[in-house]
Order: sequence, then structure tokens, then C-alpha cells
Amino acid sequence: MSDAKAPAATVHPRRKIQLVDFLLSFRWIIVIFFVLPFSFLYYFSIYLGDLKSEKKSYKQRQMEHDENVKEVVKRLGQRNAEKDGLVCTARPPWVVFGMRNVDYKRARHFEVDLSKFRNILDIDTERMVAKVEPLVNMGQMSRVTIPMNLSLAVLAELDDLTVGGLINGFGVEGSSHIFGLFSDTVVALEVVLADGKVVRATKDNEYSDLFYAIPWSQGTLGLLVSAEIKLIPVDQYVKLTYKPVRGNLKELAQAYADSFAPKDGDQDNPSKVPEMVEGMIYGPTEGVMMTGMYASKKEAKRRGNVINNYGWWFKPWFYQHAQTALKRGEFVEYIPTRDYYHRHTRSLYWEGKLILPFGDQFWFRFLLGWLMPPKIALLKATQSEAIRNYYHDHHVIQDLLVPLYKVGDCLEWVHREMEVYPIWLCPHRIYKLPVRPMIYPEPGFEKHKRQGDTEYAQMYTDVGVYYVPGAVLRGEPFDGSEKCRQLELWLIENHGFQAQYAVTELTEKNFWRMFDNSLYEQCRRKYKAIGTFMSVYYKSKKGRKTEKEVQEAEQEKAEQETPEADEPAN
Repeated sequence: MSDAKAPAATVHPRRKIQLVDFLLSFRWIIVIFFVLPFSFLYYFSIYLGDLKSEKKSYKQRQMEHDENVKEVVKRLGQRNAEKDGLVCTARPPWVVFGMRNVDYKRARHFEVDLSKFRNILDIDTERMVAKVEPLVNMGQMSRVTIPMNLSLAVLAELDDLTVGGLINGFGVEGSSHIFGLFSDTVVALEVVLADGKVVRATKDNEYSDLFYAIPWSQGTLGLLVSAEIKLIPVDQYVKLTYKPVRGNLKELAQAYADSFAPKDGDQDNPSKVPEMVEGMIYGPTEGVMMTGMYASKKEAKRRGNVINNYGWWFKPWFYQHAQTALKRGEFVEYIPTRDYYHRHTRSLYWEGKLILPFGDQFWFRFLLGWLMPPKIALLKATQSEAIRNYYHDHHVIQDLLVPLYKVGDCLEWVHREMEVYPIWLCPHRIYKLPVRPMIYPEPGFEKHKRQGDTEYAQMYTDVGVYYVPGAVLRGEPFDGSEKCRQLELWLIENHGFQAQYAVTELTEKNFWRMFDNSLYEQCRRKYKAIGTFMSVYYKSKKGRKTEKEVQEAEQEKAEQETPEADEPAN
């Protein structure tokens, strides 16, 4: 036996337990006895409202829409720019879907009520376009279109996500490797400008600059009142293949890329590219890649095929169901299309485990699973300032958009600095456009002919990092703000982008290093948004915004109008 002494184990300092830790450990009581029942009543009331709307003819809905637009124009005309604050929608701060504190609404502002804009105005099966209002959500869309064997080209997974949020912000889904982000599937936008003018913006009319500038602008260029969005034909089922993969993080990233991106570059060949893709990384050495193809009811019901009616409330949470592939090996099943689209809704990916630690247990799923998920807005309404700040410091919710060839590097960085698992992977295109919007592909990407890229679009991946960091789970210190700042700098250095719904530590200078502001600022001036709507940086910025701070920033922008600034974006 060797006399050599084993190296001493590294001793990490323990994090000091706070009162907030104690309160959060019993938060499930509030969730079960308050949040879940009220969430159910809310969802049911919205459902009844949707049914009432669906009984009306498209013509009647359009007439009501036109009247509601007139009310918005009238309301904007009542604003006194010298006395009233900047324009915001009338939704309370806690209603907004996302993790960042909506502190800009706590300053004095001028409210415009858009709550009536929640109707599907038309399903045009000839043009294959759906015309919808901004508060229409994904659950509402799929409930109407799936029985028609139609769907939005990109239908985001969570029921609560709205058309307006997905256009003004960003949205991604398992078909985004074919169609791009949600905003890339938009055909036309109806917008009320700062001066009350109502315009229809498309990619090839006189408002094409506005059409390209609105995505990622967070509603700071005008008020979106309707959108026309691309529809695609779909079948009744999705044939889903679960493939387990093992190796280091770089090898997992390569297996993920190989699952949907042919190495010969034939990315537009439907015989080589699946219609649905996502990956889940469960740890530093293992993950499961899922690929799907639409399938008919006849095919799904053939002898020997397995049908998983995932819409039942008592079914295992999807990420845990997919994880079983690590033990059972590769398998295939058929899931009803609407059930597949909303597979992450009930568990909110895996965040539901934090909200209700026993929510994934069979007894809970069977008895109370039909109440899931809790309404995010109600969860936020029950949070004190201390709890919100605690989440920002000890919890990660980030969507990181990185080039496909850098996914392995991103996974290694997240493991090293945050150690958050599971991690969600969803590929998407970023198109080369005639103008440069806020997000854009790497200059000259097409010359490298990398896996997944085409001449007209670079393949990116949404790396979804949602959960408690390993250090926090072990009771060790974790500086969430500093790690977020480091993550943002890594994204800037690697031509990545951060979803703006998340907590951000970016300075204004670094915000505009990550995003391109040339077209955005050009439209801000051209359409008189400066002085009427808050800039997207200040809307996204962490912390309270004083009225003086925002007004000074807006005034500075107004004074910066120069001939150079008015030149078209490259």
C-alpha cells in the first residue's frame, strides 16, 4: 500500500441560510391552495371567452377589431406629451410573461388598454395565413387550427405565450430549424404609430423597415394590434423518435447537430431533415435527442405502433418521460399533434419541480394534475420584492441563441460556470436579410459552409438554461448577477444573443454590442417613437427606472439626430 496521502477534498464555503429560503420551502402551500385554483378559474374564463369569440363570424370579429383600433388611436390622442409619462400597455407588471421585473411600469406612465385584442380574426386557407390579434395565445391557436389540419409554422410550446410577445420579443419551437423564429413567419403587421397613424407593414411595402425592426423591439416602435402569420398543413400525429446519446459535452453537441443537419449540406432536403427537433442534456455526459415527423391517424394506429396520448393530466412530465430513453434505449411513439405542441406546458419545462417539488409524483398528477400549470402571472403576483431578488441571485432562466457550431462551447461554459441541468436545445435559422435588424447572422457565415447553414440562413440554437445552479443546490455561494454578466459577455464575444424576457445585467454599451441598433434607431426617429415609447434598452434593463432617468435618456436620443444616423442600415 502506498504511503502517499490522498489530496484533501476541496471545502467550499456554505451559503448563509436566509429567511427567504424558509419561505420558499413552504411556498407550495400558497401554490396549491391559492395559485392553482385561481389559475384554473382564470384559464376557464379565458376559454369561455374564446368560445364566445369563435361563435362570431370573421366579419363581425373584424368589425369589432376596427372599433377597438379606433379606441386605441383616440386614447393616444389624449396624451399630453409634456405632462404624461411614456406610453405603456395597461397590463399590470406581474401579468407579463417572463422573469425580469417590469419596473418601468412602476414609474409614471400613460396607459393604453389592449385587453380586447385577443381574437382570431381570420383563417385564410387559400393564402395559408392566420390573421390574429396580439393577445391570442398558442393554446388558443392550436385549439382552432389543429382540427383543420393546420398550424402556425412556428407554434411555441407553452400555452400562455402570446402572438404579441412572440413578435415583439422572440419565439422558437421544434420547427424553427426549417422556418426560423416566430417573427420570421409573419406576413404582415398592423401597427398604431406614436402619432396615431395605423399602418400595415410587410417586407416589401413602404413600411418594410418597420416590418423588420419590430421583432425584438419589445413594443417600443408602436402598438401592435394584429398580425398575419404563415400557416402550414399538418397531420393528426407526430411520430417522435427518442435517441439517447452519451459522451462529453462536445460529443453531445455534435450528436445533436447530426440529428437534424446533414453533413453533406443538403439542409433543405425534406427526406434528410426531420420536421421537429429538440434535444435535452441531462448532465455533462448524457442527453436525449428527439426528432419528429407528422403522421396520419391511419399510420399511428397500425399494429405494433405505440400511441402516447400525452394530453392526459396524469401523464409523466415530458422531460422525465424523454429521460427514460437513457435506460430503455432508442424508442418511437406517436403523439397527437396538439399534445406534442404543448408537451412542456404542464410542467413548465422542469421549472414545475421548483414550484411544486412533488408535482411530478403519480399521486399528485392523478389527483391534481388537471390543475397544472399554475398561471405564471399569479405566481409573480405572490412574490415579494425579497423573493424576486432571491430568484435573480440564486436561479437561472436564460435562453441563449448561439451559432450551431458553438453549441459545444456554450454547454461547456454553462457547466463550468453555472452547472444547470437539464438544458434544452432547439435549433433555429437566422436569415440573411436585405437590412440588418437587431439580431443577424455572422457576417460571411455562408463562406464557411458549416453544418446546418445554407446560403441564405445561418443555423443557430436556443440553449435553454432553466433551473437552480449546482452551487445553490449544494448550499454554496453563487453570485447570480456576476455569472449573468459573464454569460452576456461570452455571448457578445461569440455572436450570440440573449432573450430579452430574462434577467439582464448588460450596460447600455454592451446591450448595443450584442444587438444591432442601426435599423431600430432609424425607425425610432422616422416613426416618432422617441419621446412616446421607452427605448428597448431601458425597457429591458434590470432595476427600477426613475421617470427622470428615462426622460433624460429619451431626450438624449432626440438630440442625437444627425445626417449620419439617418443613413440606411447596411
